[in-house]
Amino acid sequence: MTHKTKGIVLRTIRYGETSVVVTIFTELFGVQTYMVNGVRTTKKSSAKANHFQPGAILDLIVYHSDQKSMQRIKEFKWDVLFEQVLSNVIKNSIALYIVELLQKCLKQPEQNTALFYFCEDILLQLDSADKSVTANFALYFSVQLPYFFGFRMADNHNAEHAILDLEEGNFVMVQPEHPHFMEGEYARVTSRLLRVMQPFELAQFKLNHDERRKLLLYYQQYYVLHIPDFGIMRTLAVLHEVL
Repeated sequence: MTHKTKGIVLRTIRYGETSVVVTIFTELFGVQTYMVNGVRTTKKSSAKANHFQPGAILDLIVYHSDQKSMQRIKEFKWDVLFEQVLSNVIKNSIALYIVELLQKCLKQPEQNTALFYFCEDILLQLDSADKSVTANFALYFSVQLPYFFGFRMADNHNAEHAILDLEEGNFVMVQPEHPHFMEGEYARVTSRLLRVMQPFELAQFKLNHDERRKLLLYYQQYYVLHIPDFGIMRTLAVLHEVL
């Protein structure tokens, strides 16, 4: 039986001479793995392989069986023709960070349409974002994504509760006995990021390269504490360079 669904490409691996194995976060079935045959045989088919770049949003007609770990795609086409996300070095690096973080959090192949629409909108907003917004986009996504997995940081920062306990996910009055916390300007900026409703508000954040780098490292630590077997973000080093 076939189903029509949208999907965000997370990862593509070459398989054999002509095929690819693609991990896609779908609107209907959550994260799924697909075998796509014959997309690397000729110049024409290689153009089709370009559809499976991480971050691409596709319209799909797929075969689906709950009993199978690998599915197949019957038809695919662009759902969105990005102007910059797949071609601009900075925006593509942020998109790669987004899809890697998303993939590390998506452990089960279950439908999560609210998360799908959030991620779809995030990529669309990134594509049209100006330079000041783009610079802070990875920070915004990093603090907003945990909401969909049940470990969002509490927005209770004030003059007394000024230290962010990364193990507990809230702001506290006294420095924790463990080393997983942030304080000072980093805690204050994180509190402000938690209150951002739309990406255009990110233009208000005047941060330098080192501040963004340290904040992203703190957020990676937060995910490590809350997602089993999270590991290390491979795209983070690239993001540090381009931002």
